[in-house]
Amino acid sequence: MTATGTRAAATVAFNGVRAGSGALTWGQRLMWRAVHLMGDSQSFLNCPWVLPVYGKRDLATVLDALGVLLERHESLRTTFAGTPDGPVQRVASGGELAVTVVAAEEERGLQAAERIAGELARTVFDHGVDLPLRCAVVTKDGRPRALAFAFSHLAVDFQALSLLSAEWRALLRGDPLPPAGWQPLDQAELEREESFLARSSRSIRYWRSVLEEVPLEVFDHPPGEAEEPRFIEVGMESVALAAAAERLAARWTISTTSVLLAACATVLAGVSGRGRAVMQLVHSNRRDPRTRGMVGTVGQDGLFQLDVNPDGFAATCADAHRNALAAYRNAHYDPFAMQAMREEVGRRRGREPDLDAFFNDRRGTGDWPNLPEYGDLAALTGRTRTYVTDAWPGVRFKVFFTVGTATGTGALSLIVDTAYLGRDTARAMLLGVEDLLVRNAR
Repeated sequence: MTATGTRAAATVAFNGVRAGSGALTWGQRLMWRAVHLMGDSQSFLNCPWVLPVYGKRDLATVLDALGVLLERHESLRTTFAGTPDGPVQRVASGGELAVTVVAAEEERGLQAAERIAGELARTVFDHGVDLPLRCAVVTKDGRPRALAFAFSHLAVDFQALSLLSAEWRALLRGDPLPPAGWQPLDQAELEREESFLARSSRSIRYWRSVLEEVPLEVFDHPPGEAEEPRFIEVGMESVALAAAAERLAARWTISTTSVLLAACATVLAGVSGRGRAVMQLVHSNRRDPRTRGMVGTVGQDGLFQLDVNPDGFAATCADAHRNALAAYRNAHYDPFAMQAMREEVGRRRGREPDLDAFFNDRRGTGDWPNLPEYGDLAALTGRTRTYVTDAWPGVRFKVFFTVGTATGTGALSLIVDTAYLGRDTARAMLLGVEDLLVRNAR
């Protein structure tokens, strides 16, 4: 069955307000290091994204709206290169973006766009040459239905993608947009000021205080024989998970992110054979009003630790919420200075502590706006499904929990190193998170 038919080429010309070059933001520096550590597997860091075409719009209107986004946001017309003085970002004022126009056949337009976005994201960006996005317009019956994108994580984070989605809807409605404001070049310059360098120093001191006493390994048990492939991602879709998290968050007046984090940390602590979990939290870092409307990469990792509270899961969630806030407060730092400190601690302790356990909530709003009506939570668990979604041969995480962006179900995935956690154990961990939430919500 052929899912897509004819393909044609189009270009979108853009002419932005300014060009320029400068140092990377701290968020970009973190991603620059990750990109180079992953090498050929850095496509894992690419961000597939779909923008539906609302209403009956022709191709010219859709391409014009895309051009407006390119002109408004400097990060979308930026290349990145290493220099003897460190990596730099280079913003082009004008240029062209090549766009593929794809006719969907058997598939719905939006379904085809989601598939094509995934395909576009599998190719590594040449950041010194390529614009940090690829795009295809998906048509059905001769009319544009959706745009499929792959973005480089050097240019956007998931909060930035949510901003682009909101602007896209406004553009197609014909609503005026306010002038574009803060840009990554502005942020990079700000982060060189004394107040921000002091903030970086405070964050690094916090990390040092934790790193000086954490276990050197994520797990007490040594690696065993790995499965093939060694690194896998196991996914779960669970309405019960989302419903229970919402109920508990409302009951205890905390965020659903804190509830999910507490549950994942509790399950990790149990599997690791300890009463404490230590994880890195991927944090949006958008408390500063200037960055809330900026399309760019701001997020960095916070350092989180949690002791499973013997007084029960409610107490553990309260501790998780408090400890997460401490991690977020100390998640804004110069990654190069942070790495130097971590190496120094490693020399003193014999080697650097392994922090290869992560938690990332990709939801922009922290809720599930399209969650269906639900009744008995235990009955909902019968609709839960788990599956192996991908193999990542170059991605070497021991444990990486991700809360997905699905709006109508709780999407939770777990990348594991099967030398430490087999796929059956990973699946049991996801179901264990669900069970922990459902039991306490009932």
